[in-house]
Amino acid sequence: MSATNQPPQANGSAGANWEKTYTATTADQTHALGACLARVLDAGDLVVLSGELGAGKTTLTQGLGEGLGVRAGIISPTFVLVRIHPNLPDGPRPGGPDLVHVDAYRLGSAAEVDDIDLENTMDTSVTVVEWGHDRVEHLSENRLEIDLHRAIGLDPAPGVDGGTAAGEPGNLDFDTEDTDEPRTIVMRGYGPRWTAAPDLGTAGGNH
Repeated sequence: MSATNQPPQANGSAGANWEKTYTATTADQTHALGACLARVLDAGDLVVLSGELGAGKTTLTQGLGEGLGVRAGIISPTFVLVRIHPNLPDGPRPGGPDLVHVDAYRLGSAAEVDDIDLENTMDTSVTVVEWGHDRVEHLSENRLEIDLHRAIGLDPAPGVDGGTAAGEPGNLDFDTEDTDEPRTIVMRGYGPRWTAAPDLGTAGGNH
């Protein structure tokens, strides 16, 4: 896996403190990046994931769960808005935060996000929101936004999260993310919590 640093770009990253791009060539590398990122996450942190079908959002979240030491079984939450994975006392981070995994695809506004009461769990959990762009930013000024892009496969059209417009068929995030193909993963940090990019070590490859 390789990584590059660059100033935030103008397209959709206004207010970002920094921007870092990773290139993952396998699903295992995407998973490993999530596991490395988990080491620097604490209770109260918000991670917003965007990307087309099969881009690796759930694979990255599975890596986060492994690194946080939460209960296994992380799958795409397409048909369940919120899944809570509790911290395991015999895991790598006993006493650490739970993982709250959210699918905001069917939530059309910030008001609908408020209806699921994420505020009640944010202080004690790491909250990961798939399809969260333009829906959950009001929850915290401190957040990581991660965009995942497939190098081959679907050609995203303008719309929600770089994919097809919300509500169009064929854009749901089923578990089709385990294929080995190149992915570009762009991470941005917002707020005083993320004034500098975290050091993710080797993240399963060379940086």
